[in-house]
Order: sequence, then C-alpha cells, then structure tokens
Amino acid sequence: MFGSCDLLEPADDNHSTIERVYEDPSFGEGLLIRAYTYIPTNDYRYDEVATDDAVSNDRQNSFMRIATGEWSALYNPQSLWDNCNQGILYANKFLDVVDSIPWKWTDDNLNALYVRRLTGESYALRGLFKYFLLRNHGGYAPGGELLGTPIYDKFLETEEDFSSPRASFSDFVNSIYTDLDKALTYLPLDYGNLGSIDDLPSGFGEISDISFYNTVFGDVTQQRISGRHVEAMKARLALLVASPAFNANNTGVLWEEAADLHAQLLDEIGGLAGLDPNGHTFFLKAQVDDADITTGNKQDIAEILWRRPIYSNRTREADNFPPSLYGNGEINPTQNLVDAFPMANGYPITDENSGYDPANPYAERDPRLSLYIVYDGSKLKNTTINTGVGAGDDGLDALQNSTRTGYYLKKLLREDVNLNPSSTSDQKHFNTHIRYTELFLNYAEAANEAWGPNGAGEHGYSAKDVIAAIRQRAGITQPDDYLNSISDKDEMRALIRNERRLELCFESFRFWDLRRWKADLTEPAKGVRIENGTYNYFTVEQRAYDNSYMHYGPIPDKETVKFNLIQNDGWN
Repeated sequence: MFGSCDLLEPADDNHSTIERVYEDPSFGEGLLIRAYTYIPTNDYRYDEVATDDAVSNDRQNSFMRIATGEWSALYNPQSLWDNCNQGILYANKFLDVVDSIPWKWTDDNLNALYVRRLTGESYALRGLFKYFLLRNHGGYAPGGELLGTPIYDKFLETEEDFSSPRASFSDFVNSIYTDLDKALTYLPLDYGNLGSIDDLPSGFGEISDISFYNTVFGDVTQQRISGRHVEAMKARLALLVASPAFNANNTGVLWEEAADLHAQLLDEIGGLAGLDPNGHTFFLKAQVDDADITTGNKQDIAEILWRRPIYSNRTREADNFPPSLYGNGEINPTQNLVDAFPMANGYPITDENSGYDPANPYAERDPRLSLYIVYDGSKLKNTTINTGVGAGDDGLDALQNSTRTGYYLKKLLREDVNLNPSSTSDQKHFNTHIRYTELFLNYAEAANEAWGPNGAGEHGYSAKDVIAAIRQRAGITQPDDYLNSISDKDEMRALIRNERRLELCFESFRFWDLRRWKADLTEPAKGVRIENGTYNYFTVEQRAYDNSYMHYGPIPDKETVKFNLIQNDGWN
C-alpha cells in the first residue's frame, strides 16, 4: 500500500490546457468557433431606439439612455471594443496553431485542405472584426488626424503587447483589406458539394479527389464565412471609407471603388435580375422555410447572402407583440419613420401630387408600411390593433408595456407565433449577417455619388435602376412617376437614403448610417395621439446628441487610461 508516493501527490483535475489543441482537433477548432461567437451581427440589436426611428417602453433601455444624454466614453452600449478585440485575439491564437493541429492525421492532403479553409476563415473573421472596430470607434483625434484603432495582428500575451497606439485611418483600412484579401486566397466563393473535379473553383487545382473537397468545403461547411462573404465585407468597407464621415474631400474614386466592389457581387447573381422578389419579407414563414439548406427550396433564397442558423422560439414576438396578444410591446416605431413611407403612388406624403389625406393617414400608403409597422386599425394575427387614447391595453400609454408612439413593431416577427399561455407556440427564425438588398442599396448610394442617378460606370445598371427595382418590388404603382422625375444627384441621394431607411429598418443600420452620412442626429422622436378621430402629433423623446463630434463613437475610457490611447475629439 505504501509502495508508491503517488497517493500523496495531488491528482490531475482534468482541466484542459492550451497543449490540448495540438492533440484534439475539436478542441483546437474551438478557438475559431469562439471567435465566431463575437460577430456583432449574431443577433439584432434594435439600436434604432437610439435614433429617430424608434423608442422603447422599457425605461431602462440602454439605447434610450444614450439617445437622451448618457452616451459617453464611460457608458457606451454601442462599444464593440472588447468583443471585436477578443474575437481578433482568438483568431490570432488560432492562426498560431492551425498548422500544428492534426486535423486529419491519416491523410496529409486532406489535412492540408483543413488547414487551408480554417486559415482563410481566421483571416476573414479578423478583417470583419476590424471593420466593426473602425465603424464604431474610428474618428478624428483632437489635432485633426483621422485614426483607426490599434492593429493587433498577433496573439498578445503581455501588457506591453496591448499598448500599441491607434493606427492611422489609412493604415487601419489597409490592414483590413490585407486580411480580407488573404482570406480570398484560401477560400472558395461558396461552400457546397461538387459533382466532379471539373467543377472545382479557380485556385483549387491541387485537388485530385473530389471527395476531399466535399469533405472540407462541401455542404457540411454551409454558414461558415466564405469567399463571397469576404467580398461583401470588402464592399462594405469601401462604402464606409467613401462616406462623408471618413471622406472629408468627397474623393470620387472612393465612391467608384465602392460601387465597383458591390457590382462585382451583384453581377454574380445576375445583376438586377437577381433581386429576390420576396427579399423584403425575408422574415416570413415561406422565406424562412425556403432558407433551410437541408429542406428548403434553395433556388428561392436569393435574398440572404449570410445568416445565422435557423432556430425556433418566440422571444421576438414576446418582446414586441402588443399587450392584447400577450406581448411586451417594447420597440415602438416613431411617427418620423411612418412619415418616411411614401404613398402607394411613390410620392412622399409631403408632395402635392401624393394624394395624402391627413384625416386618413394610413390609406393608400406604400405596402411596406403595413408589412413593417402596426398602426391604429391595422391587423396583427387577424386581430385589429387599436392604438388610440382609451382604446384598451394596446392604446397609447395605457399600460407599462403599451406603445409610447401609437405604433408597434411588425417587421422580423412571425404572426403564426401564439403567446396565449393556454396554447403557446414557437416558430422558426434566423438572424441575418448580410442581405442582398443591403448590397443593392450600397451600390445605389455609391453609384449615385460616383456617376449620378443615371450613370453606371462599367456596369449595366444605375442607381436609379436599382431604386426602381426595389420600389417596384415593394408595390409602388408603376410607372413610378416620382422616381422618373428625379435627375439631380442631391434629390437621388435623399431618395436612396430614404429607401435604405425603409428597407433596412430594425436591422441595426440607422444609427451608423446617420453617422457615416454626418446627418443631423438631434431629430426628436415623435408619436401620434389619436382621440375622437383626430390625429395630434407630439414629441415622445428628445435626442440629446452633439452634432459637433458624436458622428464618431468614443474609445472606451478604460483603454485611454490604461494604454494612453488618443481619444476621439470631443469625448474627453
């Protein structure tokens, strides 16, 4: 019994250490999978509450707090500093070890393909995280220099490693392009099983066994970041760089580059012919069912370029259905957003040709209004929702979870969810990373700035062509006389921005669109009070932003203190 001293030594408690990555591929890949969990678009943020598009009936809503005066370097719900930098560090650590992990020790060729794909994903994710850091934290130093954030292109282990200064804007942008271009050398444009060697994409000529390709790059890899997703990120970056907040001299070549990169993607789906006729209702049952890569009709999912996995629950509906449908009614669209929807004939409601009737304000409106917003007298789950004063639980300010604006959210919700406690039901949803409609709108914006409403550069469609197709899909009466009357770049810019506001509402674009456009941030959030058939419009919340510096987000205060990083102008 006393023949060994092992009994007196502490036993290994089986905690994993970093050495395990070199022995266990699943554990090693966990480093990369962890990086995926930090992608900012993994869920909808509903940060429209911090804009003129929405308010919340949750008085502790963090986006309401920054909109009404609490936004600072100490309190910033829009900070992506920690998450994106953690994602970058996981990607960097994975790049350090990816070549040393036995992904398929029985076959060197197959092992090399795993290394190739996973390396490409790592560079792609690093570039993606850098993009969001630039969007949320890039800005002007007090001295007038335009800055990015520190560039972390290796795994950091000491405090000295983290003390890198902020890179110049151009250096940071170039580092993103470098990562994304590297990723494109490793990844195919799309994942999916191929039938023969003849179908291999360019750059994969070393593969002699199609089963190897399908094992690593086939159907099993769907929804991982691909070459096409990388191309979309490059195009998004080009648009950000060309935008007024970062393009003070309005350099035309930057707009041309953004237009060209978007056109490259759109041409691969047939240009305007590839615009999904149901793309604006991507959240409804038919489109969600078709998006399922195992059971859906893959030919009918042209809207979604990249998304999260499909899941079943009723959280969105529980958060946002009106009280009469057992919901909390949290996100309340504003009168500002409702007024942005034109009439069905395409004219803004302020235009004398629109036919707008102030006494019947929801009649003959753009069909997207009833698809995206619940207004007084409209239906949700075959139930008429009344939002006027004294109209019951759904009425204005009737309960704590009633609307504060006279409107409820409808977009992104499934009407076939039942919240009744006696017969609750879940339904399928997904969260989107990139929609093609966004890319079409990005192209339209860049093309208009580069070549005007009717110019197309070397492409077969103009900004006006894109907006015409989107408005026709939405149900605007044809011919679209209002659109046809526009020939001026400034008028076209206003229309493009409005179409973007409508098509992408509640998908977390408005907050940063206003900033990259250097638009007015102080437009009050408005609502409607309906009493005895009379519509009275009122201010629900003021917007306490400072247009002199709040087009750029702050660097977290703790980072400026710890590492002496330069703060963006105005945030000190």
